[in-house]
Amino acid sequence: MIYLVRHGEAAASWGSHPDPGLSDNGRAQAETVAQILLNEPVSHAISSPMARCQETGGFFANAASLSLTIEPAVTEIPTPSDITDRVPWLRGLMSGQWKDAPDLVNTWRNGLISTLEALPDETVVFTHFVAVNAVVGSIEGTDNVTVFRPNYCSVTKLDNTSGTLRLVARGQSLETKVL
Repeated sequence: MIYLVRHGEAAASWGSHPDPGLSDNGRAQAETVAQILLNEPVSHAISSPMARCQETGGFFANAASLSLTIEPAVTEIPTPSDITDRVPWLRGLMSGQWKDAPDLVNTWRNGLISTLEALPDETVVFTHFVAVNAVVGSIEGTDNVTVFRPNYCSVTKLDNTSGTLRLVARGQSLETKVL
């Protein structure tokens, strides 16, 4: 099983900080998901290099006495260099389809999926809203960028024993404002 965990609530939005850590609520969410994951057969933990994912994953890694490996391929969706305001660009992208996304973004998505397909069983991945959607949408065969709204610290379960990712269960969804 591969467990995709969306990071806990960030202390700031992308509009106000490029790499925020967790808010107090986000730390509580991370502590809760760590306890949930301790009941799963997890032997590897990887994280996006972004602070909120590392902090979320750190709670679990410490509790499970595992190393938290930083994996750039599971990071936040990249922003094209010609974009001056990420927030409206990301809103537009999230309401659209992958076929309309810039090459940089589709290259990121393909690398993310390839990285997850190569992971050993019993791995937890601390990642981001769009990354979880990229993987679930690919598995479900949809071109929509947003296929569901994974809540903070929700756990999406994937099976990779056949060499192809298969969705076992979506994480808890919450209809919240993303940006």
